[in-house]
Amino acid sequence: MQNNIYNFTVTTIDGKQKSLADYKGKAILIVNVASYCGFTPQYKQLQELYWKYSERGFHILAFPCNQFGHQEPDTNDYIEKSCRLNYGTTFPMFAKIDVNGANAEPLFAYLKSAAPGFFGSQAIKWNFTKFLIDATGVPVKRYAPITSPRMIAKDIERELHI
Repeated sequence: MQNNIYNFTVTTIDGKQKSLADYKGKAILIVNVASYCGFTPQYKQLQELYWKYSERGFHILAFPCNQFGHQEPDTNDYIEKSCRLNYGTTFPMFAKIDVNGANAEPLFAYLKSAAPGFFGSQAIKWNFTKFLIDATGVPVKRYAPITSPRMIAKDIERELHI
């Protein structure tokens, strides 16, 4: 089992391979997202966090997922353009993935085991589950979809030593 996220390589929304080792020493929020979900307006708050903390080494990595209510049916290209147009997102987005099941993205398999949910549950229950990663690449906290990004600000500041 991995002991941090840095050995994982993921696919960007435009199809390129990206090593998460590129984020060494940074605080990161990893989120599974969807465009047609009741939580989709969280994109705006995520972008606000990104603007506020990115100069201090904070990153948001968004991974579209269509496993919950088929709320992300669009292509990667459409997803990226729609998020940038509708929510002004500038943080990195990655290719659409599965977060649960046999085809789950290996990064999310690791995140779920390293930061389980309530009562030790590993399954991701819905879109906009969030994982806060510290500067050593270790998940330090998992947040439920109902947790608004603004509520995470103090934890981000702690990881950034603000």
